[in-house]
Amino acid sequence: MLIPDILANKPVLVGLHLVFAILGIDFFLWLAGEIIANPAKRSRMFFVAGAGLASFILSWFLGGYYYVNYYGTIVKPVIKAGSAPWAHSIAMEAKEHIFLLIIPLAATAFLMAFLKKKTVQENGLKIPFLILTLLIAFIALSIGLMGYIISAAARWG
Repeated sequence: MLIPDILANKPVLVGLHLVFAILGIDFFLWLAGEIIANPAKRSRMFFVAGAGLASFILSWFLGGYYYVNYYGTIVKPVIKAGSAPWAHSIAMEAKEHIFLLIIPLAATAFLMAFLKKKTVQENGLKIPFLILTLLIAFIALSIGLMGYIISAAARWG
């Protein structure tokens, strides 16, 4: 399947958006484990943080493409006319703003993964780094819940 075929196939597009979002969440939960373990060798932390950031970027672009090309003209009217119009008014409106935080936060965590163990220890950054990483996963899970609500409202009509 070529990229134009994927972009024209709404279920595949939404599925890939979801897959990359889940991968991003998984990578950041893995990163939290790496932070807790605090290994001397940091190469795995670089990889995990980079893979999480890349996953969220891919999910972001795939979701944005779907939103611009399909959501406003096809899905939104169904939701607004259906039994749960609040799904757009509350969940989608919140999602439209909250998703903007994911990439900058994930990029910050990615850059923090490059810090040497000694630098993290001397500056007391282990707990803030862990909190940031878990916050990223929590925000992404919250966005996923909002996406589920929106999808359910579209299916209910």
